[in-house]
Amino acid sequence: MKLNDLKPQEGSNKNRIRVGRGIGSGKGKTCGSGQKGQKSRSGVAIKGFEGGQMPLYQRLPKFGFNNKKFTKNFAELTLVQLQYAIDEKKIDAKKEINEDTLVEAGVVRRKLDGVKVLATGEISAKVNLKVSKATKGAQAAIEKAGGKIELIERVVAPVKKRGEKK
Repeated sequence: MKLNDLKPQEGSNKNRIRVGRGIGSGKGKTCGSGQKGQKSRSGVAIKGFEGGQMPLYQRLPKFGFNNKKFTKNFAELTLVQLQYAIDEKKIDAKKEINEDTLVEAGVVRRKLDGVKVLATGEISAKVNLKVSKATKGAQAAIEKAGGKIELIERVVAPVKKRGEKK
């Protein structure tokens, strides 16, 4: 068998419809587009148009709320990564380990909105961590190893309502 012997399976490929080839073809003259008007021509885009009347999507009021601008993006740090950094002597476990220390050591790429410790893996070193967030499992694992974890409280200014005085 050679490449020039290969053919598609019978019935798998259909011939394209050749429009505008006489009335006997079934797709002659108007080519299946009906008669006259904007829709019978190419390049038509009138999805929500209602003939000049205010479209339904504009008549209805706006609704819904997206919380995206209030979300926080944390840099993730697993217990495995932390233990590896201590074993490789990138971080001194005897000193307090904060977010800046982790970035300088190259354990975390950047702080973003803070660092969150995840309970993936195990830790045997006694560490004193100061980070933005930590899962309950990570806190339990660090305290079980004899370490201490302190969470940083971010103080956010209260939002003033319209017309409210200082």
